[in-house]
Amino acid sequence: MRLKKSPYDILIADDDADDIILFKDAIEQAGISVSLQSFLGGADLMNHFKNVNNPLPDLIFLDLKMQCKNGFECLEEIRNNQRLSNLCIIVYSTSSHSNDIRESLIKGANLYFTKPSTFQELVNRLQRIFTLNWEEFNSNVGMEKFVISNDVQF
Repeated sequence: MRLKKSPYDILIADDDADDIILFKDAIEQAGISVSLQSFLGGADLMNHFKNVNNPLPDLIFLDLKMQCKNGFECLEEIRNNQRLSNLCIIVYSTSSHSNDIRESLIKGANLYFTKPSTFQELVNRLQRIFTLNWEEFNSNVGMEKFVISNDVQF
């Protein structure tokens, strides 16, 4: 999987509008050139993909704990859709529970990114994500590369 050169086309699905604003501010602070489109929940994200004329993104940041359609359901739908199956999906969640992390990996997420407690840590993690060697991320990635968090132990 290879990211194109910036500006990156990014989608974020999160049912917390404040988290979306914080994410946008952190992207800007990190100096990452993006075209960012946000969706207030998984159902809105999946409705966006129903229109085949909408361009496919470089990355999707996907919250897990959303009303109507959660992140796990979105992951399954995306991975089972031939047109969408190769999209790069980063789970972006408050959960650091090992079961959520393992299920995200099993369902096909490329990376698991816990929401940090400080704005600066969010900026730092986003900078790290956009400098990763995405060629290393496939279905055989180990937990140590799959999770970006300070508070997860395996």
